[in-house]
Amino acid sequence: MRAFIAGCGGMLGEALHKILVKNHELLCTDIDVNADWLQYGDFRDFDAYARLAEAFRPDILLHVGAYTDLEYCERNPEDTYRTNTLSVEHAATIANAHSIPLVYISTAGIFDGNKPLYDDWDAPNPLGIYARSKHLGEIVVQSRVARHFIFRAGWMMGGGPKKDKKFINKLVKQLEKGVDKLYVVDDKLGTPTYTVDFARTLQTVVGTQYYGLYNMVCGGETGRLEVAQELVRLLKLENKVEIVPVSSDHFAKDYFAPRPPCERLVNYRLKLRNLDQMRDWRVGLKDYLVDYFADHVKHFSPDYRP
Repeated sequence: MRAFIAGCGGMLGEALHKILVKNHELLCTDIDVNADWLQYGDFRDFDAYARLAEAFRPDILLHVGAYTDLEYCERNPEDTYRTNTLSVEHAATIANAHSIPLVYISTAGIFDGNKPLYDDWDAPNPLGIYARSKHLGEIVVQSRVARHFIFRAGWMMGGGPKKDKKFINKLVKQLEKGVDKLYVVDDKLGTPTYTVDFARTLQTVVGTQYYGLYNMVCGGETGRLEVAQELVRLLKLENKVEIVPVSSDHFAKDYFAPRPPCERLVNYRLKLRNLDQMRDWRVGLKDYLVDYFADHVKHFSPDYRP
């Protein structure tokens, strides 16, 4: 399979390249060319995007990149819609022009958080600019591309120290500075998603003709607080670091964008089709530390053993 992965320079793109390059011919592009397997490509520029596809002649198009910093999205709505929504229209046009399937990556953040658990058929109700831009992308793909796969991820963990801009690496950076207290919200619930598990499951599903929309998160219902506790336990820092539960108001100045109180997903369609390869989030977190952070954490966690 010849796969064009657009917006492949981030934490998920790293995992997709790692898994798919073993069996497929890839064109991986991004505006941030941060690896030798990446080529420059800006999917906001339709003509440039189309030229890359025309030259490569892919069998499938994976539209991966997006702005995921919620505060940036709130401050820059036009740039967000251009990047997260209009670019998806470009991808839809290109996929249809080449008569190939389109893969779109969405998010658990499109829900309002008023339910304790969301399956694949629950109706989205986005709260902020980021969530709305991603939900609009779903609508574009569903309405314009007959053969499509939409995969909704949860709280991403992956990419390692250089690429992870999310919760796990933010905690690791604090621990690296020698903090003895971690302040973690206790009012945000969700489902972590290890990027490598996500990439493996994606590879399996796109190898079928089971087109449609799928929740795709690690198993286990949890929250920010429990994830932080498990991270500290795995790093053997329980006796050195105190985790202090706080409400989201504690971080309201820095994290002002609206966030749903609950983003827990269940992989209902994957399970019904016997395609769910997503492991429990604790297993994924343990593997993530082993595969990406083992050497990095030695100097502040000497008792850690991969």
